[in-house]
Amino acid sequence: MRSVAGRKVRTMTITTMEYGGIDGFRPLLLDLHLPEPAEVPPPIVVFVHGGGWRRGSRQMFCPTWRDWQPGPFARLVAEGFAVASVDYRLSAEALFPAQLDDVTAAVGWLRAHAGELGVDAGRIVAWGESAGGHLAALLGLTVPGLAGVVDWYGPSDLRSHRGERELQLIGSPDRAAQASPVTHVHPGAPPFHLAHGTADQLVPVSQSEQLTAALRASAVPVDLKLISGAGHLWVDAPDPEAIFAAAVRFTHAVTDA
Repeated sequence: MRSVAGRKVRTMTITTMEYGGIDGFRPLLLDLHLPEPAEVPPPIVVFVHGGGWRRGSRQMFCPTWRDWQPGPFARLVAEGFAVASVDYRLSAEALFPAQLDDVTAAVGWLRAHAGELGVDAGRIVAWGESAGGHLAALLGLTVPGLAGVVDWYGPSDLRSHRGERELQLIGSPDRAAQASPVTHVHPGAPPFHLAHGTADQLVPVSQSEQLTAALRASAVPVDLKLISGAGHLWVDAPDPEAIFAAAVRFTHAVTDA
């Protein structure tokens, strides 16, 4: 039993659930954080971790917030969401689009097993930070039926923003357009919540501004929060709790609609 914002919340975490795999490769795993059973199955947040596509862990929500008590996963459960935090192949293991294939497979697995897990796979929000934000955006733009996307400071156009990490992900500049969320924007895509620090030196804030412009041009609902003075991973963010709360409000809005 955890206490979150004055509420007692019973949570259960099922770790190391195998959602997929490729012959000759390690199993692909997810951790599922569940609220106590309710009459109405909870919507699902599919969380995709960051780490420049070459490191990171499904156990970590945001490195800067590692000492939050209770942590972000527990807070989302307290808000009534199930959270599936997923592995994917890293860039030293496989080139893009393997990473998108993996998180897409995770959504498919959750949909196939929703009944036995007691979750509502008709209400899925993809949520990611940095490299995970990039993959969450691609999920929302390429997998039909998602309710929304939370993308924190994710690269959106690898044609204009392409450093060592991006090149390790795609292998060749020829894949840059395929790996760029902005090239997949289309009318009818799910609503987006974007947040980016204005002092981000790793992923320029212009990346989120560019994706916002593309979404608006296609009449896709999008909310962009620019966090003054914040760097990558929300370093020096003036009010981290407000950043998290804004994303939670968006997630409630799109899953309650």
